[in-house]
Amino acid sequence: MSVVNKVLVTVAGFAVMSASHADSIIKIDGSSTVYPVTEAVAEDFQKAQKGAVKVTVGISGTGGGFKKFCRGETDISDASRPILKKEMEDCAKAGIKYYELPVAFDALTVVVNPKSKITQLTVEQLKTMWEPAAQGKVTNWKQVDPSFADAPLKLFGAGSDSGTFDYFTEAVTGKAKSSRGDYTASEDDNVLVQGVSRDVNALGYFGYAYYYENKAKLKAVAIVNSKGKAVLPSEQTVIDGSYNPMARPIFIYVNEKSLERPEVRQFVEFYMKNGSKLASEVKYVPLPAKAYQGNLEHLSKKKLGTVFGGEAEVGVTIETLLAREAKL
Repeated sequence: MSVVNKVLVTVAGFAVMSASHADSIIKIDGSSTVYPVTEAVAEDFQKAQKGAVKVTVGISGTGGGFKKFCRGETDISDASRPILKKEMEDCAKAGIKYYELPVAFDALTVVVNPKSKITQLTVEQLKTMWEPAAQGKVTNWKQVDPSFADAPLKLFGAGSDSGTFDYFTEAVTGKAKSSRGDYTASEDDNVLVQGVSRDVNALGYFGYAYYYENKAKLKAVAIVNSKGKAVLPSEQTVIDGSYNPMARPIFIYVNEKSLERPEVRQFVEFYMKNGSKLASEVKYVPLPAKAYQGNLEHLSKKKLGTVFGGEAEVGVTIETLLAREAKL
């Protein structure tokens, strides 16, 4: 089933949910980037449980998901960036403690229409397009670079509740949430896919899984990295660290009290034991086996909290992430 259809089925599932089964429902919401892997895990888990447990997976965006999570409305929050200080404070005020579990790495992918002549971009060129000062002013590709076509610049990007928005703006403009506002925005990456695929002058960005599923109607743009090399997103370039600064870890956050429920613990353990295979299936980069084992050890030893300190951060490699997690 495609990501598009899964979203529709999941949304429909919310509407027909029976209240009588409330005790056996695991509620998840948050990042549309993390959605494909969490939904894949949820499907396999529900099959293994033979219908005894219902798992709902929403796509409110990372920020939207944390709002619900810190109000105690969900058991698990999908996040395409680490939890931020304000969200940590909101959770603390509500008495909600959590486990931070990295589940994979994503190659945040910049895409254009297949008919576009753009093949690579620098971070500086992306900044010219996306920084707040560009609003209402940078409206033509030629303004980004004189060598580009004299054509209207049509931008599609993540909405402000999206962790992808936070990460992309931090990586490109140097400050999270610092972006022009005159572009087509959505927390639903499928909306962005459709927009770019229909306009030869369009550019957008979202998680690699959405690009991969729609690569017949999109073209990935190589990003010039810190060493001056134009690099396309792939599993190999994420693993070797060359796809920078657009490679990033993705997470699930688990409510400590929710984990006391047997079905939630079973689901999270199932996620850690099957996450590598399923992350790979939906075209994210799985973590080394020791990372998933480390997550299980954090649960058993009740190692709560985050290793990121509530700060937005760009350029974390798999190796760096594992070193931090080991110290938690």
